[in-house]
Amino acid sequence: MKAILLAGGKGTRLRPLTIHTPKPIVPIFDRPFLHYQLDRLKQVPEIDEVILSLNYQPRRIEEIFGDGGDSGLGIRYVVEPAPLGTAGAVRYAGESLRESIVVFNGDVLTEIDLAAVIRLHRERQAKATIVLTPVENPSAYGLVETDAFGNIQRFLEKPKPEEITSNTINAGIYVLEPDTFDRIPKDTPWSIERSFFPSLIERGERFCAYIDRGYWIDIGTPEKYMQVHRDIMDGRFQAAPFAAGSSSWISPQARVEDGVTIEGPCFIDAGVVIKAGARIGPYTVIGRQCWIEEHAVLDRAIVWPNTRISQEAVVRGSILGRNCHVGRSARIENGAVLGDKSVITDYSRL
Repeated sequence: MKAILLAGGKGTRLRPLTIHTPKPIVPIFDRPFLHYQLDRLKQVPEIDEVILSLNYQPRRIEEIFGDGGDSGLGIRYVVEPAPLGTAGAVRYAGESLRESIVVFNGDVLTEIDLAAVIRLHRERQAKATIVLTPVENPSAYGLVETDAFGNIQRFLEKPKPEEITSNTINAGIYVLEPDTFDRIPKDTPWSIERSFFPSLIERGERFCAYIDRGYWIDIGTPEKYMQVHRDIMDGRFQAAPFAAGSSSWISPQARVEDGVTIEGPCFIDAGVVIKAGARIGPYTVIGRQCWIEEHAVLDRAIVWPNTRISQEAVVRGSILGRNCHVGRSARIENGAVLGDKSVITDYSRL
């Protein structure tokens, strides 16, 4: 069985972090995000190959994952000649496939039982099965309505309050039959949510829902990206190095001087140097080879590798890309997001 991972987006909601780093490989602690999705696919033994549907900076992704040998899954790369939309990308990547296909959006982190989804799809002999997840406010998403038997009835994009009839939304995980791809125009941008799925309903084909109430998040905004780290540290999503319930993780290859204050949970990677008098607050993530100088303060901050935080600087509730330099006594607060190689001068305020 094959899986298609839709990982061709430009990650515009995460910019400027994704200018040089495609969204599938933004780091979650010290691992590219795509690793977490591959971990989920590996839990289904019959999935023997993952097709990565790419468009934006594909070589950066291929350089990290190669043929998939290190992940335990075969990986094949399909690069769209131009952005084809979600349905167009599925057809382009799955053109030669003849068996059921698992499709994953490239920005979803979940604890879904994929084997159970596949089992339901086969038991119902469905043409398509979509995973739905409940949310508190479906007005920000595409609402999906089902009947009493779990058949999809309607899609409603960003409903008004008076239009909300349920709280289940599209979780971005599907099982599809390739013989339905003929209604997707070749080499044409086409939406799986707005065009392909409605065609199944219009034709009266069996289109089933699997409702999953476990952990689910779309990491595609800075707020959600920060939340993923908090959720893992708090044990809401089980992942190393916090899966065993440890409150903080400090690499043995990090150097933390005497007089540093650390309040967990936090993550400090290999090669990090933290000088005396610095304070590391809860939910802080410090990437490889960062240098934190005397009396600097990091609190609820995510700092990518090779960044330097100067003396008495403050980074609070913000995200810094790679190779940044924050000057002495500068303050970066309130959800600021800095791209790679940003330089903040002494005493600046953001």
